[in-house]
Parts: sequence; structure tokens; C-alpha cells
Amino acid sequence: MNALDLVNPATGEVFGSIPVGRESEVDTAVQNAAKAFTTWRRSTPMERQAALLAIADALQARADEFADLECRETGKDRAVMLSDEIPQSADVFRFFAGAARTLPGASAGEYLAGHTSSLRREPVGVIAQITPWNYPLMMAVWKIAPAVAAGNTVVIKPADTTPSSTVLLGELAADFLPEGVVNVVTGDRDTGRLLVAHPVPAMVSITGSTRAGIEVARAAADTLKRTHLELGGNAPVLVFDDVDVVSAADGIIAAAFYNAGQDCTAATRVLVQERVHDEFVNALVARAKAAKTGPLNSAVQLERVLGLMDRLPGHAVVHCGGKRLGDRGFFLEPTVVSGLRQDDEIVQEEVFAPVVTVQRFGTEEEGVTSANGVPQGLASSVWTTDAGRVARVSIDLDFGCVWVNTHGPLAAEMPHGGFGQSGYGKDLSMIGLEDYTRVKHVMTKLA
Repeated sequence: MNALDLVNPATGEVFGSIPVGRESEVDTAVQNAAKAFTTWRRSTPMERQAALLAIADALQARADEFADLECRETGKDRAVMLSDEIPQSADVFRFFAGAARTLPGASAGEYLAGHTSSLRREPVGVIAQITPWNYPLMMAVWKIAPAVAAGNTVVIKPADTTPSSTVLLGELAADFLPEGVVNVVTGDRDTGRLLVAHPVPAMVSITGSTRAGIEVARAAADTLKRTHLELGGNAPVLVFDDVDVVSAADGIIAAAFYNAGQDCTAATRVLVQERVHDEFVNALVARAKAAKTGPLNSAVQLERVLGLMDRLPGHAVVHCGGKRLGDRGFFLEPTVVSGLRQDDEIVQEEVFAPVVTVQRFGTEEEGVTSANGVPQGLASSVWTTDAGRVARVSIDLDFGCVWVNTHGPLAAEMPHGGFGQSGYGKDLSMIGLEDYTRVKHVMTKLA
């Protein structure tokens, strides 16, 4: 197979194709990155900053082009793309442009008589990167910006269903970076496997499913590559009985259905304290019925979610949705399901669709236990007016992020990443930049 069809998920129609990179294409991209690394690693922080700032400006100047490409491949709302995702992507480039000049770790001192020690924080090398289909442009930026800011070169493979905005980003970056610093290779899972297995990259960074992360970690182990894994989520939303039901339901539905629920931090696993359970379910249902969401990414994703709905246990109550919407494109009706138990498949699995599951709990301890009772540990939120409860629960929740009375906001200065089967490694922030560096000790004998 030399090409893959590109399908508009809003219509189900094929509108183009992409080349499938095989061994020769992957090797060419990696060798280009390796050659570029010999000089880019010696670039100054000032030079890296200037390049990343220029890329950020160019990205915003060409926002319409990026929005057109990404919306055609994802079915996203164009206005949201222009108001949220593209400005956020430019902001990430600008953050890491500044971070390139403030990388921590340099120190010197005499720790052994007659010797001076110093630490160097260096780039790792060629970085193999794999991105998902839910936020193609934004995830490419999250990968490329810190790696390049730290002095690495990259070979990035976007998802096979949503490659075009990453290809355009690579072309844009080439206007401001030396040849070979950023390389894009398109293709299917086999293309990704070839990239991960290639002997030259020193590190593999992937955002994707837990299954994909496990496969990458296994393959990377053969050559002891470093791995940076940002994997699936299954975010609990703990709603206590002192909340304002209306405002909490508004915020949770917005965070659950954003991008058609195809978000690793989506607020779709809702746990509600008993006293307000029924009232809160009614509020969620009313808002779900009024919601409009975009399509799922593909026919495969739609069938997967419909399969979860078909296999719901007898005690589950489907209040609304749960079925395909229309016969054109890959839409699912906004869905609310209650009456669920902790071991139900739809609770344990990341759904990745406009589906809200609801469980009830009694005590604070019961709520935290249910929240933590899944393999993933990426994000969570707590909804309460009790400050003491916030302090206790935020400590006890086993997730990389805990939001309080909100769900979903991100800042470039703060790390994004999880625990357990949500992987390890942080995107964004200075911590994310450090993940793309290695530390060297240099000891010099005094006279």
C-alpha cells in the first residue's frame, strides 16, 4: 500500500490521500535529523528562541490554512479551532522559546578535595515522535517545541487520519530552522513501528492510547531508547452534595463534550454524592439533549463506541443518546448513562466520545476509592465548596492533574501528564523541557 485515503468524518467521504512511509522514507527522515543534530545541538539558546518565536508568529499568520486542513480531517468547529487551539499552539511555541534561555541545571562547586564539578544539561539527540488524531496540530506543537528548544532534532509521524496540519507545520518550521531539524513522515501504524525501531533515535515520545504506549515501550526497549509516554485517560469528576447543581452541570457537560469527547482529559466519568444524585443526573441529561457535538474521528471509532453501548449491563440506565446520529458521517448522539458499577466495562474503559457515565457514592472515602478504581491516572476534578475537602481529596486522588470546580483548562507553564496506565513523562512546562535533555557531570582536577 503506497497511499492511505483521507476521510472527512463529518460526511464519511474520501477527499484525498497521504503517502505511506516505509523503511526507505523513515530512514531518510532519521538520517536528515541525525545530520542536522550535529550542528543544531550547538546552537545557542538565543538562536533557538528566535526560531521558535518566528514559527509562532507564522503559525498565527496562517491560522486560516491550518484551520481549513484540520477541520476537514477532524470535523472540528472552525471557530473553536481559530479561537482556542491555534492561539494555544502559538503560545506553546512562545513559552518554550523563553524556556530555551532559562534551562535549569547548571551548577559548579568543589565536592571532592582538589576537584571542581559542574553539570551540563544537553540535548538527547534525534527524537522520534508520534501524535494522535484528536488534536493533530496542538499535539505536534507540544512535541516539537520543547524538543527543538532543548537542541534536539525530530522526526514526527502524525496519525494516519489527520496528517495535513502537521505536514503544513513541518513546511512552516523549515522556513525558520536549519534543514533536517524538523522532519515529518506520514503513514500507518507500520510506519510508526519502523520509526520506533530505527537504531538512530535516542528517544521516542508518543501521545496516544495505552495500547500504543505499551507497544512503543516494548519496541524501544530493544535499543534502550528513552521513552516519553502521554497515554489515555479516564478522568473522574467527583461532585459533592454542596455544589451549585446548575453551574456544576454546565461546566461538566462542556468539559465532557468538547471535541466530541475525544479528549484524554474529558470529564465523562462523573461520580455524584447520593443526596444530589438524581437532581444532578436530570441536569446533565437536560444539557446533553441540548448539546451539539462534532463527529467521531472514523468509522472504526464510531463502531468501537457503539460496541460499548451494545454491551452495557442490565443495570445501566441510558437517559439519552447511545445511538448513531444520522446516516452521514460518524456522529454519536450525546449520551448520559447512569446506574453503573465500578467494574462495568464502560467505567473501566476510556470511551473517547460524547458519553457521560454516572455513578453514585456516599462518603468522601467511597468517592475517592471509586475515582481511583481504574487503571488510568491522567486527570480528575473535584466539585465542592468545602476547602478542607479540596485539600484532602486532591492529595488522595491518584491523577497527574486535579482541577477544582473546573475541568480542562491548561497552561503552558504547568505540566500535563499522568500516572499508571496513562504513562509517564510530562508535556508543557519546564518539566516537559527537561524531559528532552540529559545531564552530564564534568569533574576537573585543580592544578
